[in-house]
Amino acid sequence: MLNTDDNSLEARVAWLYFMEGMTQADIAEKLGMTRLRVNRMLVEARTSGLISITLNSRFATCVELEQILISEFGLKDAVIIPTPDDPDLVPVLLGQAAGEYLSNFLETNRVKGLGLGWGATLRETIRNTRPGRYPDLCVNSMMGGLTHGLELNTFETASSLANRLNAECQYLAAPIYAGSPASRDIILSQDVFREAFERISANDVAVLSIGDLSLRSLLIRYGLPRDVPTDELLALGAVGDILGQFYDAEGHVIDHPLNLRAIALPLSELSRIPTVVLASGGRNKIPAIAAALKAHLASVVICDETTARTARDLVLAGDASKRSPPGKRRSRG
Repeated sequence: MLNTDDNSLEARVAWLYFMEGMTQADIAEKLGMTRLRVNRMLVEARTSGLISITLNSRFATCVELEQILISEFGLKDAVIIPTPDDPDLVPVLLGQAAGEYLSNFLETNRVKGLGLGWGATLRETIRNTRPGRYPDLCVNSMMGGLTHGLELNTFETASSLANRLNAECQYLAAPIYAGSPASRDIILSQDVFREAFERISANDVAVLSIGDLSLRSLLIRYGLPRDVPTDELLALGAVGDILGQFYDAEGHVIDHPLNLRAIALPLSELSRIPTVVLASGGRNKIPAIAAALKAHLASVVICDETTARTARDLVLAGDASKRSPPGKRRSRG
């Protein structure tokens, strides 16, 4: 029989081999053990039932962090996965976790409206959502899309999930941003868009992702209007975006006309949706995820461990600095 430490180590070996694609030699070097021991642990993982098609074990530190986040930020739920060494694997592995979560949610709740954002993590989420038949479900995009083709566009995201679930699909047939706040108002005043936003506001669940302001962001690379340089957003304190709307470290929407041009549900109205799932991770998104937690922009968070833990620490550090008396300095001995 394996003790608790051996169980945890076996689970970690299995994760690195099956989920991150590392070789047995690489795992042995990383964990400071022999390749023979790695091989024996993988055999034991298969025969004991730890490994079937999915990894049937959770790291204690991830489970503990889930409960901390739920308690401290008033979440309905949280799913934390181990952080992979390769940052490119973050959206893939988060998508697997989010797909499993969404599948279970749909199977155990009566859902009539499901809203989607866009991005690499959500693409993987859809790929990992179990197929089903939900004829009474309407999958809808919660923001406009790109005006040029891209696999991760909101139109493809919504239709792919609807096809997988045999559900109805509704597009928001508009660009992400209008040419000006005034033109956005004109667009949204049309009956077809008023009806679309009424439907979006009535969603039972929304599955969204968070963007940052680095070049890893699809919105920064492909979606920003040419008349809005990233430097302008950064100068106003922007740390990330949800549904194409940029917010600061406090989670407040920044005062920039771009946010008034976004054809998407305003972030202030997210709280009307009973379950808002934010699936996002990676070190580049730590400030954006911290701000989303602080502003309670989500009721369910799906993230990797290092990012979630560092984001939480960032929120706590900010709260502690606010509680410190102004001007009080530690004396030097």
